[in-house]
Amino acid sequence: MSKKKSFVLRISPETFKLIEKWADDEFRSVNGQLEWMIYKSLKDAKRLKPAKKNEDPEKK
Repeated sequence: MSKKKSFVLRISPETFKLIEKWADDEFRSVNGQLEWMIYKSLKDAKRLKPAKKNEDPEKK
């Protein structure tokens, strides 16, 4: 299992409801939706390093 960092996120109830609805529409949990949104934003901003061949993502 991959290691994940836990942290507290303070967010307005209105924003949470919108993300919750979006997550439901995509059949994801709110946590999964937030992870997807962050990953997509990092990818779109070209902030992700290209994965090396033969690199095990579990060891990061």
